[in-house]
Amino acid sequence: MQTYAEVLSYAIPFFIVLLCIEYSFSKWMKLEVIRSFDTISSLSSGISNTIKDVLELAVVIVSYSWMVGHLALFSIESSTLVYVLCFIGLDFAGYWGHRFEHEINILWNRHIIHHSSEEFNLACALRQNVSAIFSIFFFLYIPLAVLGIPAKVIAVVAPLHLFAQFWYHTRLIGKMGILEHIIVTPSHHRVHHAINDLYLDKNFSQIFIIWDKLFGTFQEELEEEAPVYGVKKQVNTWNPILINFQHLWGILKDAWYTRSIKDKFKVFFMPTGWRPADREKEAPIVYIKDPSTQIKYTTDGPLKMHIWMWFQLILHIVLMLYMFQIMPDYSFEIVLLYGIFLFLSIFAYTSLMDFSNLAIPFEVVKLIIGFALIYSLGSWYDIDTSIPFGTVLISIYLIVSLVLTVYFKTLKNTTMISTAS
Repeated sequence: MQTYAEVLSYAIPFFIVLLCIEYSFSKWMKLEVIRSFDTISSLSSGISNTIKDVLELAVVIVSYSWMVGHLALFSIESSTLVYVLCFIGLDFAGYWGHRFEHEINILWNRHIIHHSSEEFNLACALRQNVSAIFSIFFFLYIPLAVLGIPAKVIAVVAPLHLFAQFWYHTRLIGKMGILEHIIVTPSHHRVHHAINDLYLDKNFSQIFIIWDKLFGTFQEELEEEAPVYGVKKQVNTWNPILINFQHLWGILKDAWYTRSIKDKFKVFFMPTGWRPADREKEAPIVYIKDPSTQIKYTTDGPLKMHIWMWFQLILHIVLMLYMFQIMPDYSFEIVLLYGIFLFLSIFAYTSLMDFSNLAIPFEVVKLIIGFALIYSLGSWYDIDTSIPFGTVLISIYLIVSLVLTVYFKTLKNTTMISTAS
């Protein structure tokens, strides 16, 4: 847990630098690829996923170490060839895990957050899930375990394989010549994120594009068919926590209300989007049938609100990095409370971007938990040793955050009333 946190402490600033470079080039190329609230939502999703991963808030059904210890037919020492073999094996497993998430209704809930942005940029690469509570694709690693690939090799290669999928989430890089036939490029992945019928459920590969070509899921990006990004059933919220469970909530409602006993179970395992016939009739869902008619989700807010939201994002990145720093000094339970506080805070400020009625109640809960932690620990996780008056600053932030949430929510309501009258 601590090792992974240390790696992320270096990786996150690197990702932020790349985001700034993409933004600068988009301005130079006169392309609008970044919208303020969309980007904040994407990066907030990345924060929540990172916290979940660092705190290991997932149930591992069968660990790789157990599999290699019980299934290995060979004993392999670490070498360059083993690392290469491991990378290829992880990529093959990644293709199938990714494909299953697209093609099986319940599994789509694990992945919808990544596709929910209606933009395509480096920030949307960081839209990762917190809803994958169970690690269920262990069977895809059985071939690696049978070969005897050591667990320590997996531990090194897996993060590298994940980080290597970041760079191709961009509209600023065109086709890349011969590389188009070897690796996943931005062009390939633009197809994957598109909701055009021609592009839907194509290009599942993560590093090597060969898997899509072998298994019949490859589609080239065509000049005459510009990709339109997002999901067919628009999520219509900036709140990444809600997006993570939105699809699951719909499935659960269908399972509860359908009169067919068979469909109550069937709805979980059918192809993504399948619904019981009676639910289709009684509670129809609006899907985007023609991508050219897509109207992107947006909410209006004054410039000062956008500035406050960017401050919230930057502050939460800093608070997360500080959590990584203090983890060895506190019990898991105390660090977990820190993580819960950050989750609540992300829920609160992204709800405000939606002007949701949930924003103020969650700010109140956040303030109560924040002051309870300060009271019980005597400070904000000993922050005063690193930042003079750090606890006082955190206390001021908690109060100001609630006040500004009430202010912006009231301002929006007043504007709506004025417009209506």
